[in-house]
Amino acid sequence: MRVADYIQIPTPAGEFDALTSGPEDGRPVLLLHGFPEAAVQWSEQLGVLGGAECFAVAPDQRGYSPGVRPQQVADYRMDELVGDVLAIADHFGWQRFDLVGHDWGAAVAWSVAAAHPDRLRTLTAVSIPHLDAFTQAVREDEDQQQRSAYMQALRSSTAEKTLLADNAAKLRRIYYPGVPEHHVDDYVQRLTEPGALTGALNWYRASRFNGEIGPISVPTLYVWSTEDVAVGSTAALATERHVTGPYRFEMLQEVSHWIPEEAPDSLSRLLLQHLLAHPE
Repeated sequence: MRVADYIQIPTPAGEFDALTSGPEDGRPVLLLHGFPEAAVQWSEQLGVLGGAECFAVAPDQRGYSPGVRPQQVADYRMDELVGDVLAIADHFGWQRFDLVGHDWGAAVAWSVAAAHPDRLRTLTAVSIPHLDAFTQAVREDEDQQQRSAYMQALRSSTAEKTLLADNAAKLRRIYYPGVPEHHVDDYVQRLTEPGALTGALNWYRASRFNGEIGPISVPTLYVWSTEDVAVGSTAALATERHVTGPYRFEMLQEVSHWIPEEAPDSLSRLLLQHLLAHPE
């Protein structure tokens, strides 16, 4: 069996590029990548999930897929990103599905779980904590404030020029350590397409993180790593207070922010355990 197949997913917003693995009648799992990556981030997990008879789908998200690359910042608000997830699920006819997200993909996944718990069987969030815990930490915790300071630079009108200068030197630096070189090349190639990096940065420009998404009732696995430079322990440990359903927190030692690629075996094992623990 091939590890992953390339498909395009038509939605009202446009066509999403995606990778899939496993039988189409298998348990549906949707995996959402973060910044500044793409669906290939989930290569290892796609293979594992497909081998477990799940139907795993990893789209290149809004801004990253050429067919869904709007120009306006407002088109990257969270409600639009959540709508993309539901539109992809509706395309496949999924009434309920398992949702997995890393980095910005996790932020979207938390938001879907909060607003549409009836659509999810389980939630797996990687690296990024519950958004209310994160917002509070940014507001009150000096360590998290320092870790999140980079966001302002990414919202700058000159961010594209800065990141792409000198053969995308600063963009490439974001991925180290933790991301394989061949994946870095894939990401940089995609983000140097016309409008792609602007689309990816518009996620930051459109974000506000000033409202509450509320408690999460679906079975939730949250995986955080001790060497994550973007997320400190304050928000990670506080996440449990925002989950009312079954909750599991796993802390990976000596692993950076790029968990799916740096610790693929550990993440795949935890993900399969989580799915098996919640079959319905």
